[in-house]
Amino acid sequence: MKPPKPPDPQVIDALYGLEPVFEPGGTESSQCSEFVTVQCPYCGEQFGTAVDLSAGSFRYVEDCQVCCQPIDLAAEVDEGGVLVGVTASRVG
Repeated sequence: MKPPKPPDPQVIDALYGLEPVFEPGGTESSQCSEFVTVQCPYCGEQFGTAVDLSAGSFRYVEDCQVCCQPIDLAAEVDEGGVLVGVTASRVG
């Protein structure tokens, strides 16, 4: 007897109203986000976060995943939608 086929992840996402997960280093060329590593300006620890490249350059506040301090993240995206750089600085 063969084991049952695992459910399709896209079917599960649609069933439960989940958004698709973007894996770091994915090979999908149509991705609008990229996984980057930033260093917290407060505690110095590095952590990974996904950044949305679909709207071009951006700036927003995200809490450090280690010390929970607010970090001002700014990213520059070129005209082709390629991430040029990300900076993390203290809010204030």
